[in-house]
Amino acid sequence: MKRKNYVAYLRQSTMKQEISGLGVEAQREIIRNYLKDRKTVAEYIETESGRKSDRPKLAEALELCRKTNSVLIVAKLDRLSRNVAFTSKLLESDVEIVFCDFPEANKLVLHIISSIAEYEAGLISQRTKQSLKAKKSRGYKLGKSENLLNKLNQAVENSNKTNHQKALDNPNNKRAIALLKNLVKEERSLSEMARILNSEGFLTSKGCQFRASQVSILLKRYNLKED
Repeated sequence: MKRKNYVAYLRQSTMKQEISGLGVEAQREIIRNYLKDRKTVAEYIETESGRKSDRPKLAEALELCRKTNSVLIVAKLDRLSRNVAFTSKLLESDVEIVFCDFPEANKLVLHIISSIAEYEAGLISQRTKQSLKAKKSRGYKLGKSENLLNKLNQAVENSNKTNHQKALDNPNNKRAIALLKNLVKEERSLSEMARILNSEGFLTSKGCQFRASQVSILLKRYNLKED
């Protein structure tokens, strides 16, 4: 009797799982244990929600099964879909499918299981909506991307103001600013100001000596008029 060929289909629901490999390796192990010493012809990995029926990798796997007369092998039934209509369409295809966690399952059983899975997914969605509605009724402001961006911009602005004020309050900076004010009144050039700051022992925030370009930045930062 001719041995069957198998094409493995694995699914992961998040990009985080894709990066870490969690979930996929477990599915591979289940498939390896099921096939024992047999090898798969190919392996396809899909990254998306189980409730979406648009799966390009699954389409590729099914096409290869048809070309090579192979069986589509899936580690677990819930890895395939929680959508009844999609599962029904898939099971009506001409490709043989086997689920490692339920190899005896016929089409009727698969329809029942997928129906229950879809019902549970619907309940989760409904509970989530009810929870958000309850929070909103209590005055809780639900997050929006634009609100988060505004908060981020405000936080950055507040941080800049705080850092600027700390710099102004720093005794060492106060002495440097006072010196720069006098140098501006004396109409010293930027290069001269840099040389004098260095000779007085002042250093930049990175611990380096001043250059003319850095003096220019300081004059603008502290609103010192540069002639």
